[in-house]
Amino acid sequence: MHIRFITTGGTIDKIYFDALSQFEVGDSQIKTILTEGLVDFDYEVVPLLQKDSLEMTDEDRQQVRDYIAADDGQYYVVTHGTDTMPETAEALEGLEGKTIVLTGALTPARFKTTDAVFNIGMAVAAAQTASPGVYIAMSGQVFPAGGVRKNRAENRFESTD
Repeated sequence: MHIRFITTGGTIDKIYFDALSQFEVGDSQIKTILTEGLVDFDYEVVPLLQKDSLEMTDEDRQQVRDYIAADDGQYYVVTHGTDTMPETAEALEGLEGKTIVLTGALTPARFKTTDAVFNIGMAVAAAQTASPGVYIAMSGQVFPAGGVRKNRAENRFESTD
């Protein structure tokens, strides 16, 4: 099985600049996470965007959709910022024969305490086992696109059903 990881930015790849007291999106941490996880499957990392999800536009979502639609792969994990992940998941619906799982992190992957590694593992498992379609793997669960929201007050993802 070959999984194509598409990186779009978001908290998972953020770097904290102490002197500036702010975060900026840095290089993707996916290769590091997969290497340290000793994964034994074929994969490729495609850096498509480096944006905070609040800066994602409809054109950006279309770029991700166009890339996946034109690609010959079947299994995808898309790293994405959490604030607009549900909107991007819905924009990717309807791509026949593709299993697409979006994931990210509520704290940067570079932090000692992060949900990034767990979420990537969940997304990889979902990509390998779920039927073709679009999903979000966050908060220890896998949600279908269109049936999930980010609960900012509780800092987690939850079903809208």
